[in-house]
Amino acid sequence: MARRLRPVGPEFVETAPVRLVFAREVSAPPEAVFAALAEDVSGWSEWFSAVTLARPSADGTGREVRLRGGTRFEETVLLREAPEVYAYRVDVTNAPGIRALAEEWRLTPAGEGTLIRWTFATDGTAFLRAALTVGRGGLGRAFRGATLALDRRLTSAPA
Repeated sequence: MARRLRPVGPEFVETAPVRLVFAREVSAPPEAVFAALAEDVSGWSEWFSAVTLARPSADGTGREVRLRGGTRFEETVLLREAPEVYAYRVDVTNAPGIRALAEEWRLTPAGEGTLIRWTFATDGTAFLRAALTVGRGGLGRAFRGATLALDRRLTSAPA
């Protein structure tokens, strides 16, 4: 059953009760990474293996995302500041235990490439907090796999 979550702003990624932060360098430049994140929303399913469907909604100010296993999100884009930051919050989901959820992708030049820092920020039930503590490694592996696949996609694309 889909539920509406508490609306949060961009500051939530710094103040959320649960914050999981992952970082990885890729060889693609920030502009290319930002374009893949913010402009090619439907392409997410090609490099983020947990994503089965992603598409822009609400004239580009929102996103609809579906994950393996059937989890669904309706999201609002909070920040779209090329090429440094892309952030969104979840407004509606069928995932249990979540009260609020926002994610931020922060991009920093790193030599010829980009340092990608992904912050997963949430508030929820005690069960959700415990599950995320246990599941942190899985989220980290998903992030590493996604950034590796994204980098391959961006650096192998014809110029």
